[in-house]
Amino acid sequence: MNILGAAVLVLLAGCQQCVSTDTPPDVRQNNSTLYAACKMRPSTSLPEGLPKVYGQVLFKQDYPEGELKVLLQFSGFPTESAPVPRAVHIHQFGDLSQGCDSTGGHYNPHSVHHPDHPGDFGNFVAQKGKINTMIESEATLFTGLSVIGRAVVIHEGEDDLGRGGDAGSLLSGNAGRRLGCCIIGISPPSLWNMKYEVYNKRKLVDAGM
Repeated sequence: MNILGAAVLVLLAGCQQCVSTDTPPDVRQNNSTLYAACKMRPSTSLPEGLPKVYGQVLFKQDYPEGELKVLLQFSGFPTESAPVPRAVHIHQFGDLSQGCDSTGGHYNPHSVHHPDHPGDFGNFVAQKGKINTMIESEATLFTGLSVIGRAVVIHEGEDDLGRGGDAGSLLSGNAGRRLGCCIIGISPPSLWNMKYEVYNKRKLVDAGM
């Protein structure tokens, strides 16, 4: 083997952890991690008397098969003594032309019953009018199953998690009308880092630390 060939082998051996050139550019720029965000606003077709929900949904996932972390931060709920659980799902279309009603049904790439869609996040209870929590999801930001460009919808009521005994339960969980929605798009890591720091500080305050 000549000197050039040996040098190439050394470089390849030292670059086993390098990110492939096939990797999306946003991932290569952010240490093999992709970030996304979704700015939640009330539906434009929302009837009077329902909560006007604002906030954001933030996503973080390591390439190519890391667990998708989802940070939910919403406000605008009633500060009632017995708050209603609210369902949150990823819907099929990033189309807000008719408010949240044009986002289609649940994102269901595997054609399975609810609540086994990858974007079925479950139910969340507001505290002092706000939801501030982080979950892990089976959805992904990568491959042909990426949820980028699709919508997140928060519903008026509780998801029955497929136990309602009717067709609507297996389709959507009978979660009721759509309070707010947003379209998922790629974001810089700075947004996640800032909001995640705030989230952790709130957790410490809530824990009395």
